[in-house]
Amino acid sequence: MKKKVLLMGKSGSGKTSMRSIIFANYIARDTTRLGATIDVEHSHVRFLGNLVLNLWDCGGQEGFMKQYFAQQRDNIFRNVEVLIYVFDVESQEMERDVHYYQSCLEALLQNSPEAKIFCLVHKMDLVAEEHRENVFKEREEDLIRLSRPGNVTCFRTSIWDETLYKAWSSIVTMLIPNVAALENSLSHFATVIEADEVLLFEKATFLVISHCQSKENRDSHRFEKVSNIIKQFKLSCSKLGAKFQSMEVRNNAFAAFIDTFTSNTYVMVVMSDPTLPSEATLVNIRNARKYFEELENPNNIAMNHQNYKFH
Repeated sequence: MKKKVLLMGKSGSGKTSMRSIIFANYIARDTTRLGATIDVEHSHVRFLGNLVLNLWDCGGQEGFMKQYFAQQRDNIFRNVEVLIYVFDVESQEMERDVHYYQSCLEALLQNSPEAKIFCLVHKMDLVAEEHRENVFKEREEDLIRLSRPGNVTCFRTSIWDETLYKAWSSIVTMLIPNVAALENSLSHFATVIEADEVLLFEKATFLVISHCQSKENRDSHRFEKVSNIIKQFKLSCSKLGAKFQSMEVRNNAFAAFIDTFTSNTYVMVVMSDPTLPSEATLVNIRNARKYFEELENPNNIAMNHQNYKFH
């Protein structure tokens, strides 16, 4: 199942850097050596086994942008599932940026009227921390107004923190065809094993694709922080010739387990009882694997929870 995703925005806005971090295992400091995208770079990213993201990274130089809306219009904007438009928060040419963005919306309305629209207000690390919320809110309000009558979802992002993972996790989750069944099953699993939280990560990107929680947590960015930390740890393991498979963290307040789950995912289980034997949780993870493996196949989403037993 292929989903066409357009990644667009002015040259230098950070499109290729974020794509390289999410899908090519770059770390932020290494993106400085990436050159400008010439015309359109195509990449096929396999996600959760049967979902393939057909990612079109469109160079943002003015000459290319004009071609996209003229000679290449039908080719670029036909059969699009998602447009991700990246704005540099410190751009000195906002009027031109907005003109190209609205040209994209017009082309989509003609060729792919059902496409979902996302705007990333990027490089937010360049804004003083105490001003970030207000700056983003102002940009978000402007973009919502400029996008009417269509709908747009906005995220503030930076390659230097967890906001990039949060945005891309939210976007990709909307492309998963059976995400509701996945979330319901994860919630059932968490309830049966009495977990405080359960998170599901996509194996290659470590994006959070589903989660459930029974207790409130003050850190709203913790999922993306964990994703970022584990991804970097995985990279460190691979550089040493070791393979990351699982991890267990304990203190006097909780026990957390990260383990291989299905062929396309990792699972993280958080238990508030740190005295619980590791094997009890690991057995439950093993028992749930087959069910979730089959759930990833859309043909099997009607399966019954009772086929699998947790302890």
